Parts: sequence; structure tokens; C-alpha cells
Amino acid sequence: MLQVEMSASLRLTSGKGAMRRLRMEGMTPAIVYGGGKEAIALQLESKTLMAKLLEFYRRNTIVKLKVDGKAEKNVLISEVQVDPVSGNLIHVDFFEIDLNKERSFNVPVVYEGIAKGVDLGGVLLIHHEHIVFEGKPLDMPDQCTLDVSELLIGDNIKCGVIVVPENLVMVTGKSEVAVAVVKPGVEKVEDEDEEEGAVSEESEEVIEEAV
Repeated sequence: MLQVEMSASLRLTSGKGAMRRLRMEGMTPAIVYGGGKEAIALQLESKTLMAKLLEFYRRNTIVKLKVDGKAEKNVLISEVQVDPVSGNLIHVDFFEIDLNKERSFNVPVVYEGIAKGVDLGGVLLIHHEHIVFEGKPLDMPDQCTLDVSELLIGDNIKCGVIVVPENLVMVTGKSEVAVAVVKPGVEKVEDEDEEEGAVSEESEEVIEEAV
């Protein structure tokens, strides 16, 4: 998992007017909650914060937040509010975590290569853009990769093929289809569990009719 360091200062003001003045001064209001403690109001230098966010936003990242050059907090980005017109930062929410406590994370899956079936007119159908792992934050990978180059039309790759990093547990079902190459017009490939369920239901209907 990515790790970055950022600096912040305690914020002593609140209210719309004060927040507007703060932004005009080049600062972005923020808050840290979680960790079983009271929420802490902060402010960060907007230009530096935006540059950092462009590097890692929407990626699993642990931010080591240094407050007033002293207290350090390990946090995740919970929410970033941006002005839809100007694109300027409005507010950032951080969530404090315990690096020794296990939790679930969505880890992106990167599909590499061009499937042979696609060259033959098939369509690459991605079922899982993320895989859920459970474990300690620092053990989480930045991403997982799957090579799809050998897939022909009708082939698929199950989530269970993905290598589970040491000390982690895959929460996503291993029998679930991660990616498939299908004929044009097909929107979904059934997982094994769903297919088995469908067969069971059909069997029950046959039995009922026989009775």
C-alpha cells in the first residue's frame, strides 16, 4: 500500500464565513475522525494538498499526517469535496486507523495484454475491477494483475487465480468470474455458484411436477 506524509495545522475557526476566508488565504479546511477519539478540525495548505491528492487519490494510501509538526496520525482519505465549477478544494475528511488492526480494502485489478478472443471478434467483459482483501493495512498490495492475453471466446478467469499476498485473506468469492471473453451482446457470465443454484432450482421444479 502507498504511504505518504502530509503536514496540517489545528483549525480554531468554524462556520461558512470563516471557511470561505480560510480558502481565500490558500488553506483547505479538513477534519480527522475515528480512532475512538473526538474529531479534530484541521487546515492544510491547498496547493500542496492538491498536488498530493493528484498522486494518490482513489488509490489505497496511508497518509502519515503530522499536525503542527508534532502529533502524527495514520489516516485514510475518507472524502474530498471539490467545487464543481472552479475545481478548487472545499473540504477533506480523514479517517484515523490502527495499522495493527485488520480491515477490508478494495484492491484494484489491472488486466494486462490483449485477449486472443478479442482479436477474433469477442468482447472483454470485466466483472471485477477490484478484489476485496482483509488484513493489516501495510500488508495490502497497491494492485493485483491478471494476464488476459490467452483468453479465447468463451474463456474466463476466476478470482481464485489471483495470488493472495501473505497475511491476507480474500473476501471476494474465489469462484466468482473476474474477467471473460464473450460473444458480442453477452452482458454477464454466470459464476459457478449461481449456475449450481439454477440447476438445483430446476431439479426441484421437476420433482414437484413428478409428484
